Amino acid sequence: MTNLLFFWNHFAFIILMVSGLFIIITSQNYIKKIVGLAIFQTSVFVFFVSLAKIIDGTAPILNSTNNVYSNPLPHVLILTAIVVGVATSALGLAIVLQIYKNYGSIEENEIKKEELKENN
Repeated sequence: MTNLLFFWNHFAFIILMVSGLFIIITSQNYIKKIVGLAIFQTSVFVFFVSLAKIIDGTAPILNSTNNVYSNPLPHVLILTAIVVGVATSALGLAIVLQIYKNYGSIEENEIKKEELKENN
């Protein structure tokens, strides 16, 4: 049982990733798709940060008492990825707003029907 608790981060990663991917694939609403993408991105963040943590590791400040150090680079990279993820979500929401202004809907099926009417 303790081995399963040791890998809780892998279970959280898998559950978040599958739920985000499920939302992206099954939803016809563009805002729900953006939320699913954000959940998917969060799962990757959780995975990388949890892999970077070392048990009994400390900040990489050299002293005589600590022998095990955690690498801060993955945490810094994830902070950058969070900023990129927020910018991606904001851009996606701006695009959805323009789609709503042009078509009056954010449902994928309704927009496809409208496009077919315009083309015929």
